[in-house]
Amino acid sequence: MRASLQEKQALLPESITLVANPGTKRRLRRFIPRSKRLEKNSPGLQRGDDFLGQKTKSLGWGIRKEGRTLWTRNAVKGSSVGSERRKREGRIEWRRWDHTRSKVAAALVKTNSDPSLLLPEKSSTCLYLGASSGSTVSHIHDIVCGSQNHHNGQVVAVEISPRMVRDLVSLSEVRRGLVPVLGDARIPMQVSPFIREKADWIHQDLSIADQALTFVRMTTSFLKHGGIALLSLKAASERSADGDDQSRFDKAEGILLDSNLDLLERIDISGLEEQHVVFRCTLNKVQSILDN
Repeated sequence: MRASLQEKQALLPESITLVANPGTKRRLRRFIPRSKRLEKNSPGLQRGDDFLGQKTKSLGWGIRKEGRTLWTRNAVKGSSVGSERRKREGRIEWRRWDHTRSKVAAALVKTNSDPSLLLPEKSSTCLYLGASSGSTVSHIHDIVCGSQNHHNGQVVAVEISPRMVRDLVSLSEVRRGLVPVLGDARIPMQVSPFIREKADWIHQDLSIADQALTFVRMTTSFLKHGGIALLSLKAASERSADGDDQSRFDKAEGILLDSNLDLLERIDISGLEEQHVVFRCTLNKVQSILDN
């Protein structure tokens, strides 16, 4: 006696279902759970679903964190600035922000506070001192300006190397709101003609001696009260007479504490960027008024 469809089904694993089609023929159809499809790098993963169930956290407009991985909303769809990975989520394209190649990204991963406190908001005016070829700058632009600068933000990127500035100029041609400046980031007069107003956000990344003193001078000149200022300090660039790396970091911290800035956090980014710390500061409004 021929077994029924239900009897045959009872002998099969749950993941396999027998289906009778209209032509009385029977065929097997394998139903794979969505979680299994993601593990096999299915199109669902490529479209931007959470990586293997990693928790996604928004850090503000145009930036999110998945596990320890940072992503910014690409202002120029279909284009990478370096070799970073891109992924689609509907009509939105995201670019991976490598925290092993960016001190700002490293600070976002290593901070003990809310990472969003280190970031500018959309529509902000930003000043980047020591922009290099513009990799990190491009991610800040993603957040602040967006596609075709529909947020009306501004990112002023100052770099002393003509070779690097050529790369910045190429970026600015497709990223509205990005302003490349060939100049000395230690001198306010070489920066002031290009920035539209006091900055909401400043990042300094200069391989020079007296980095903290330069940072104090530039933030005092350009930072808004309540704005965010990040100093990525490289110990190897300071004078050898200042002692070992820890002594150089401590000296820089002392300079910041004695200035018009409020030092909010010292972030150790070792393991991602060696011989570096990132200081997060804001401008002390009361002290600044007294000095004026």
